[in-house]
Amino acid sequence: MAAIEAAAARARMVLDPEQRLLVARMAVLGAAVDDRRIRRSRPRGLYVHGPAGRGKSWLADAFFAALPTARKTRVHFHGFFAELHDSIHERRSERQAVERAIDDLTGRSRLLFFDELHVHDSGDARLLTRLLDHVFRRDIVVLATSNYAPDDLLPSPIWHHTIEPGIALITANMDTYRLDGPTDYRTVRHEHSSGFSSGMWITSPPSDAPGEDEATILSVRGRDFQVLAARSDGLWITFAQLCQSPTSTIEYLEWARSYPRWTVTRVPAFEDVDAEAQQRFINLVDVLVDADVGVTFVSDHDLATFLSGASSRPDAFRMASRLQLLRDDVLGRA
Repeated sequence: MAAIEAAAARARMVLDPEQRLLVARMAVLGAAVDDRRIRRSRPRGLYVHGPAGRGKSWLADAFFAALPTARKTRVHFHGFFAELHDSIHERRSERQAVERAIDDLTGRSRLLFFDELHVHDSGDARLLTRLLDHVFRRDIVVLATSNYAPDDLLPSPIWHHTIEPGIALITANMDTYRLDGPTDYRTVRHEHSSGFSSGMWITSPPSDAPGEDEATILSVRGRDFQVLAARSDGLWITFAQLCQSPTSTIEYLEWARSYPRWTVTRVPAFEDVDAEAQQRFINLVDVLVDADVGVTFVSDHDLATFLSGASSRPDAFRMASRLQLLRDDVLGRA
């Protein structure tokens, strides 16, 4: 608890009462993870949910960093499923390929921290259920953060039944904690020195935009993708190249590891593109925030106008909260 308080002080944050209660609850979870202490035969995990921007991921990351054990694994939704699908594919000729793939990712961990858990696909629902069954049978403590209460995962009435076994595992093996509050802290943050929050949303083309001679092709796992430029100091790419072509989080994750800064140009109005492009952009923002990549978004539309067209899309509320971290040339926010 002291380590989390110290991390908050370094970040110039003052924890609100609900956040302090969550810190105390995570300390109890930490005791269950610590092998040097007497543990219950079946330690319970913790599922933290609530609106975007209330500090769930920040607090969970601070807890994860402070936990005095090396036997811990942190996974993010998009990165985890990309790695899991790859591992299953590599082991496709083996018996129990899924179980072995999960073992590859969790190893000898005592704690699995699953950040930004959300499910909108029936295939991911089934894999998530397999994962939960695997880790709970091995008494691995699970910490999860989500914008969705367990019963609200995979909200589609057509496919919700595919996640119901997973929900049953969550409710049987994890306590739930709703972190609520009136303030989305991303809307009041004004520190822009590094990472994703050092990025901008601008409506005028930058002066250092690449010329046509810088256009190039990037290859990821045997697939080729056109980009405006791949400079030593950053990636330049259009919205269409990122979200209106057959890209996936695999490419976003690879480029986020390779380029510390991005410039995404020609961002259209959110409602002017199809549902697949909208979801890709939401996924892109998830990946870039988790990787803490600085991004300049260039659009004819100011950020407020862009976000006004995103209200009806699942998970768009999380994207909207995260984009508030950017400097906005229209609002003059710095």
